[in-house]
Amino acid sequence: MTPTAESILTQLRKGTVDYCVLACLRSGPAYGLEIAERLGEGEVLFASGGTLYPLLSRLRQQGWVITTLEPSPVGPPRRYYHLTDAGESALKVFTRTWHLFAADVTTMIKETS
Repeated sequence: MTPTAESILTQLRKGTVDYCVLACLRSGPAYGLEIAERLGEGEVLFASGGTLYPLLSRLRQQGWVITTLEPSPVGPPRRYYHLTDAGESALKVFTRTWHLFAADVTTMIKETS
C-alpha cells in the first residue's frame, strides 16, 4: 500500500512539533492561540488545534515550559507559556540533531530520485 502525504506528515509531525513549540517560545512567552497561529503559518507543520493543548501539557510535565495566568484585554485571563532553561537545552540538542538528520535524509532522497 502506498502511503498518503497526510500519513507521512502525521509521522513527521510526531517527532518535531514539540520542538517547534519550544522554538516559538524562544522569542518570549505566548498563549495557546498565539502558538497555534505561529505553527499554522507554514503549509504542513500544524494540522489540528485539538492536539496543541495536550502537547503543551506534556511540555509542562517535562519541565520544558512553565505557565502563568495573565489578564486579558478581552475575556478571562490567559495562560502564557514560558520556555524554561531545560526547554532551551532540549531545543538546542534537537536543533543540532535535526540539522544532521535533515542533511542525511536530503542526501538519501537526492541519491534515490
